[in-house]
Amino acid sequence: MKILFLANRVPWPPYRGDKLKIYNLAQRLCRRHELHLLTFAQTKEELTYATELEKLFSKVTIIYLPKWQSVLNCVAGLWNDTPFQLLYFHSPALQRQLNAMLRDNQYDAIHVQHLRMSPYLAGRKDVPRILDLPDAFSLYWERRKNVKRSIAVTIFENWEQKRVLKYEKVLKEYNMSLVCSPEDLDYLEQHHHTGNLRLLPNGVDLKTFAPRLHDYERNDTLLFTGNMDYEPNIDAVIYFTQSILPLIREKHPQVKLIIAGQRPVPKVQELAGPYVQVTGFVKDLAATYNEASVVVAPLRFGAGTQNKVLEAMAMGIPVVCSHIGFAGLGIRSGEGAIMQTETQAFADTVIGLLSSAEERKNIGQAGAQIIKSRFDWDIIAASLEDYFKIVAGKGN
Repeated sequence: MKILFLANRVPWPPYRGDKLKIYNLAQRLCRRHELHLLTFAQTKEELTYATELEKLFSKVTIIYLPKWQSVLNCVAGLWNDTPFQLLYFHSPALQRQLNAMLRDNQYDAIHVQHLRMSPYLAGRKDVPRILDLPDAFSLYWERRKNVKRSIAVTIFENWEQKRVLKYEKVLKEYNMSLVCSPEDLDYLEQHHHTGNLRLLPNGVDLKTFAPRLHDYERNDTLLFTGNMDYEPNIDAVIYFTQSILPLIREKHPQVKLIIAGQRPVPKVQELAGPYVQVTGFVKDLAATYNEASVVVAPLRFGAGTQNKVLEAMAMGIPVVCSHIGFAGLGIRSGEGAIMQTETQAFADTVIGLLSSAEERKNIGQAGAQIIKSRFDWDIIAASLEDYFKIVAGKGN
């Protein structure tokens, strides 16, 4: 098949989030299909990444959309009903390029990444299209409202959540829409009754995040990973460091916390101290996971599933996480990850794991088996391939 990927970010380097997903899917699908890519660059450096991406995509087209232009888009659209998330990625240049590509190519299917890119193909009934959502975006914004904010921020988030929820009806315009967890699927179906929703879980590259020889006897290192300019991660790591970590250190004063992730904002950098290390970008994240006794993910808002949880489980490292993303894993608490939502209970669970090497090993190894059987990118890519065949009329 000839397949076009319409992506909101250049999928290189493939370290986190949206970039990671597109890169890993394309890496597998390019072996059997002709792939084209149309995407945005927001920096001049990203324009140079085409060479790397041409190893996977037969045709790579990158449209430059500087951040200042995105900000102007949002200001100009302040008084209409379009969510800011979509205004930010509005580009007549990309629309013209897309129209030209559709005119010059007969695509069997088009993969549209994220609600942010959905306007570009919502009305094109003449081409088979799949809209792939990283999460239920309106659920993400609804949960943001539950975390205490300033009055101005609260007003904005309430406004944006209503706009996103209203706009999500666009899901019905696509041949098929995908979400990464049953929790997100149920939420969207309940609110929009689309009838075209399917599951496509997030995956793990098991060549990178394979179990290594791990010292389960070590009980001195906690790890939090993620993009550290992403608001749910910022909130979670501040909450953990200020409210949960002191409770853990009362019982295990030897414990240190590593905060590993690119682009740490000043609020995160300020957490660094005698027993808190802020690393910034880490090239070999798997090695950092392997240093951890327990991985923590106390997110208080968000949706979808969390890569940090999947990757840690894949490597056999026990995880303690909140309810955010846990339901999408389809596991029971204790099968690689333990769910806790209250401050003291979260701390007590980490304390218990730090106190038992056997418990850390049992939970960690159970998680590794689950990831291997359900969340390998090879399995996820095969599922997407089947979905492409369905919308293209080539499968059941």
